[in-house]
Amino acid sequence: MLDEIGRGSTAVVYLAMDSRGREVAVKELVPELTGVPEAIDRLAREMRAQARVRSAYVAGLLDGAITAERPHVVMQYVPGCPLYDLVPAYGPLRGDRLARFARRLALALGDVHDAGVLHRDVSPGNVIVMGDRPTLIDFGIAQESGADQITRRGMVVGTPAYLAPELIEGERATTASDVFSWAATVAFAATGRPPFGRGSLHGVCFRILRGQADLDGVPEPVAGLLRAALRRDPAERPPARWFAGALAPLPGGGRPRAVHATARDGVAAA
Repeated sequence: MLDEIGRGSTAVVYLAMDSRGREVAVKELVPELTGVPEAIDRLAREMRAQARVRSAYVAGLLDGAITAERPHVVMQYVPGCPLYDLVPAYGPLRGDRLARFARRLALALGDVHDAGVLHRDVSPGNVIVMGDRPTLIDFGIAQESGADQITRRGMVVGTPAYLAPELIEGERATTASDVFSWAATVAFAATGRPPFGRGSLHGVCFRILRGQADLDGVPEPVAGLLRAALRRDPAERPPARWFAGALAPLPGGGRPRAVHATARDGVAAA
């Protein structure tokens, strides 16, 4: 191990060097959980989910040993800065850089969903940025799309300020829930503010449930796309790849036109 680069309540992430001389990230359960079946099962679910995903914009799984004395997973090390730290330090993303960021993060989410996986925690702390290239990390609460719900009604799991309203109400996570979180994360990238504000958990959840997103300062056409992704009804949110297509640059390198969703799979130019 070279250095500790992250720590949570259940695991520690280290920067390490593998046998091929590559820098890798090793996520290891904290010692007090190494013999707890529930913690080991959760790490195994994370490993299975992440192993299914292949994407240029998602940190890849390289190895893992769930039954080892020190259960761990080995992932691609992603250099860069978490979006959560980047924006306060250097300011919001603007213009073409914002559109490229939003599109690439939508492509990452599309790849996750195409692999039959729900990320369930798309948020500024789980997006590493290098230039305007995002990489989605941390599959700690991810699950395969058809798997049983691993949380109970009344539990809020994920980053509350970026959760879809149906999750706050205790409904099952879906690809549409991830899309909502994508939009909230892009809004933070564009403004430096969580779109549903700060403060008490109760207040943030109340604004999410009421659809009171603050998108002031988000430029068009990105703002219009975020409004579509933040719709209260998950059935009305287009899928991640729809947003990636809507954000694609025009031939010749021009900016995307303003678009709006006319149906779940439809798009119209404004």
